Amino acid sequence: MKFRLSSVLRARHAQENSARGRLLHARQEAAEAAERVRRMDAAIGARPRPDSPNGLAFAATMWANQAMAGELAIAVAAVAVAAGAVDERAAELTDAATRRRVVEKLGERHAEAERAAEEAAAQLEADDLTSSRDRGGNRTR
Repeated sequence: MKFRLSSVLRARHAQENSARGRLLHARQEAAEAAERVRRMDAAIGARPRPDSPNGLAFAATMWANQAMAGELAIAVAAVAVAAGAVDERAAELTDAATRRRVVEKLGERHAEAERAAEEAAAQLEADDLTSSRDRGGNRTR
């Protein structure tokens, strides 16, 4: 007897593979966001400190540093969002794998039940042959 949930199992495998792909994509985006933060932080650290006695140059340097710090804060927030997306995708993958495994276990139980039924039928056939031989005068001692 064919396992009726084989198409469901194939669908669950596809769902799990899709979830795995989304997780990999989310991890890649998180790594890229973290790299942007690292580069921005390095760029801010490499900027010269305002050392000009000219007030206008000092103010311009400070404003540029402040703008870069604002961009860095936005990038850090993007890293947090990306990390949250990774966590969500990992949970989705876990759920998909669990659903697939449930159907696989049903398939394993189905296969085991078929094996047990085949063994029982074979044993019954062997018992029938043995009892018919015993009744036919071929007694074994």
